[in-house]
Amino acid sequence: MRAIPVASVALLGAAALSGCVPAGAAVGGSSTFGFTVRPATVAPGGEVTLGVGRGAGGCHGRVTVESPVFDTVTIPRHESSATARVDRDARRGAVYQVTFACDGRTEAVDLTIAGGHSHHPSGESGHPKGVHAGEGGSVAGFDVREIGLGLALVAGSAGAAYHLSRRRTGEDGA
Repeated sequence: MRAIPVASVALLGAAALSGCVPAGAAVGGSSTFGFTVRPATVAPGGEVTLGVGRGAGGCHGRVTVESPVFDTVTIPRHESSATARVDRDARRGAVYQVTFACDGRTEAVDLTIAGGHSHHPSGESGHPKGVHAGEGGSVAGFDVREIGLGLALVAGSAGAAYHLSRRRTGEDGA
């Protein structure tokens, strides 16, 4: 009989923790071959980090990265990222394609220039592809106080649920 309250507390705790998982994997520009542009939205004159997945499904050769808003960048075989500076005259609100080429494969990732209204300079359709959101607090850094407070709240709610479930079973048995 005690298994039901314990299972309920465990499921509630798991549900609470799953709500705390950052959506960092879904944010930013990335591709199926492991190419990434971070941040996915940048101001004119800002820097972006161009990444390549070097794991089992990723690229293992030299990567050439091109875009109309920065000079061509080459990522050597033994490195997984490089930086590029976006041109200061990049059109605010525009969405540019960043093209990665490696091992005979080519993929493109969108790069949005911050500010202004959305404009597709390469003749692309203006249909929305989803929200281009910043990485914010989910990936930008860890705040030890906030993590500690979150853990204390989860532990406190799990403890209170356990205490209440134990108290009720004690009253039912009397």
